[in-house]
Amino acid sequence: MIVRIMGEGQVKLDDAHFIELNKLDDELLAEMESGDEAGFRRTLGALLDSVRRLGTPLPDDALEPSELILPGPDASLAEVREMLSDDGLIPG
Repeated sequence: MIVRIMGEGQVKLDDAHFIELNKLDDELLAEMESGDEAGFRRTLGALLDSVRRLGTPLPDDALEPSELILPGPDASLAEVREMLSDDGLIPG
């Protein structure tokens, strides 16, 4: 799966990693719902770090369609809230 981190670029990520990422996504959703800004920042950073660590960066000139778009590390709680679906940022 191709994942885009807004403002950074794309990474190719094996579907097997989505169990780990979904746990972080669930935590992020709970922190957003409770208004826990510090928890939101911490978990968003952990989610993005995991995508970077587990994925393989695509070259900057690659223009693959992104199947998943994640906010950048500086995104506000309100901006991320607008990106959410019922499943959070990561479907499943």
